[in-house]
Amino acid sequence: MHLKFSIQANCVSIKTKTIKAAEVIIETGKITSIKTAEQENKSLPYILPGFIDSHVHIESSMLVPSEFARLAVVHGTVATVSDPHEIANVCGMNGVEYMIENGKQVNFKFYFGAPSCVPATNFETAGAELKSNDVLQLLQKKEINYLSEMMNFPGVLANDEEVIKKIKVAKKFSKPVDGHAPGLRDQDAKKYIEAGISTDHECFTKEEALDKLNYGMNIIIREGSAAKNFEALIDLLNDYPDKIMFCSDDKHPDSLVEGHIDKLCARAITKGIDLFKVLQAACINPVHHYKLDVGLLQEGDAADFIIVNNLQEFKVHQTYINGELVAEDGKTFIKPVLVQLINNFSANEISEDDVKIYADSFSFINQQIPVIEALDGQLITNKIFTEPIIKNNEIGSDVINDILKIVVVNRYKTAPVAKAFIKNFGLKKGAIASSVAHDSHNIIAVGCSDAAITKAINLIIQKKGGVSCVDDESNEKIIPLPVAGLMSVDDGYKVAADYSDIDKMAKSLGSNLSAPFMTLSFMALLVIPHIKLSDKGLFDGDSFSFL
Repeated sequence: MHLKFSIQANCVSIKTKTIKAAEVIIETGKITSIKTAEQENKSLPYILPGFIDSHVHIESSMLVPSEFARLAVVHGTVATVSDPHEIANVCGMNGVEYMIENGKQVNFKFYFGAPSCVPATNFETAGAELKSNDVLQLLQKKEINYLSEMMNFPGVLANDEEVIKKIKVAKKFSKPVDGHAPGLRDQDAKKYIEAGISTDHECFTKEEALDKLNYGMNIIIREGSAAKNFEALIDLLNDYPDKIMFCSDDKHPDSLVEGHIDKLCARAITKGIDLFKVLQAACINPVHHYKLDVGLLQEGDAADFIIVNNLQEFKVHQTYINGELVAEDGKTFIKPVLVQLINNFSANEISEDDVKIYADSFSFINQQIPVIEALDGQLITNKIFTEPIIKNNEIGSDVINDILKIVVVNRYKTAPVAKAFIKNFGLKKGAIASSVAHDSHNIIAVGCSDAAITKAINLIIQKKGGVSCVDDESNEKIIPLPVAGLMSVDDGYKVAADYSDIDKMAKSLGSNLSAPFMTLSFMALLVIPHIKLSDKGLFDGDSFSFL
């Protein structure tokens, strides 16, 4: 890192809404001076504060924090507001500590939260539990900046003692509380927000977001690998520039290689939204809301900024964090670190008999069975009913009508396999499986035959975590995820390339989902309506009970 250097560029001041040619002087990691001219110089590049992902689960990138940082800085991201509840569901407090310590090994600004819902519900088996005393212990740490998304909104509305304790602890330490309340409206939304919940990234309609904005909540516009709400919500930035932020929530490695918050800024500009409103959401609002120690391109600030080619494409030329050049023209300068292992995986291999569904033991409703209908680009699912195909007392996948078997295997202890049916995965043969299954991260699989499902699951069990794909012949792929069954130990760009390959294989088997593995990972997420499958059975997210 240079002790003192200067940069000539057009300085974008979001605070004053001006763009002027400037000399920015940096010394020992701080901005010591910004000398501006009278006007913009079109021949110069543009300097602006670095981008911030306001809500992300690093684990969903399949990369440990240090590797995530290596890829993210290429796109001008200098900080993330990171909820480690994925690894917390697997490894508890040790998992949260793992993320913090790994993140400290690189020059990137990770701001972690204290997971509020581990496990997310009592209707699934997780690897750990964090109670209010654990949350208290975490929130006292300087590395923990907020209480992570309060997914148990029914618990908030019912004044559940343990839930309210966690919120009160966050208030005691003056740390914000993140929300998670898909579809919550009117007086229920008002009560949820009045309990102290300050954000939501789960809105999937403009009307829902407006409801929450009017009750004082901040809305985080999410555009991840599976859930995409940008188009539905981006117009809100015109009228609520101080209440909107951007996030990816869950982003697979191939998607991270392609772009991050930079892409959302460019898309917002094409919508005709004012530049300074876009940058306020991408750079400023997260710093103020979460009290982040991230520089905002002002004298005396940490030198956290980016140089971009123009203010339409936001193609990042350079990224600086604490005055250090960490990326330039698509190349990361953050060095890989040695990745330690942490895991909680006790599943034994299964047999085809374990995934069979017998008609005489299945619950029918008017001779029909309930089916999960997956929706591309959404975490919510629909509950539909269909007449099953029964042969020799067995209900199998109906490939012609795209009603495929879905199973969840408990990865923490030996237990019966949970089985149901799902529509819209589109596979014509083979199966896909994953040990990334929000939020408890048991093993989840969808397939056309019991043999393929069993094979895909056993590949993951052999590696103690991963994502796998098999066809009906001998072709198979697996990306091992030995860190908590969620993350790889490999170079981030290699993981991204491997993921692209396995994604292509899944699509070659017939899936027309934009992100089949990401969609699969949410089919056990019980806190998102309307119907999901946990390791304990088929679950109705509306009545919060098993079907």
